Amino acid sequence: MQINSRTIETKVPINRTFSAKNMVKIHPDDKAFPEDSDVGKDKISPYLTTDKESFTIWMRSLVFHSKGCTVYDSKGSLIYRVDNYNSKSCSEVYLMDLYGKLLFTLRQKKLRLFKSWEGYNQTGTRFRLSKNFKISPRGSSSPYNVVMGSRQTDGDQQQPCYKIVNRRSDFTIEDGSGRLMAQVKKKQSDIKGLNLGKDVLTMMVEPQVDHSLIMGINL
Repeated sequence: MQINSRTIETKVPINRTFSAKNMVKIHPDDKAFPEDSDVGKDKISPYLTTDKESFTIWMRSLVFHSKGCTVYDSKGSLIYRVDNYNSKSCSEVYLMDLYGKLLFTLRQKKLRLFKSWEGYNQTGTRFRLSKNFKISPRGSSSPYNVVMGSRQTDGDQQQPCYKIVNRRSDFTIEDGSGRLMAQVKKKQSDIKGLNLGKDVLTMMVEPQVDHSLIMGINL
């Protein structure tokens, strides 16, 4: 499983054990697990951004013999886990919170000559991500469209709700009107001379965006 296996090539071997030393390099001064300081407080949604937020995507699974990645917030707290639990197959992957609660399941579907992905969660949110063959402006490409809902077929011509757009070294997720929702690119270290490698990415999510859905679309 790569993020995004369709838009960014990140074929990096997955560690079989969690390396605390490597995690420290990504977030040198922060904790891996957050303190539950918000117990008892009213929340609209734990996944809805209020301001522009930054996340670190580390292309390493914390699960033995699994392929996936780990996601930290800007404070260095572990917020998401992505795993497929089967290193021989990437046809189904799971997005979970740090406690292992399942947030989204994504399954690969074969539609005639190309593949697509279907995602869904337990609250009824569903989407389909499929290849876009239309020609885009020079310097960028929109390789995948995302349509929300469950009644989509191979012949559907619905307008996409979101688009994944390649922009040279990074990619963005936009809504149907072209508004920027999130941007993913290689993470640069603040420490001079320290290269975090191709398997460490930064995801910037715009305000009032469900970052759990953005993660689901990225899988």
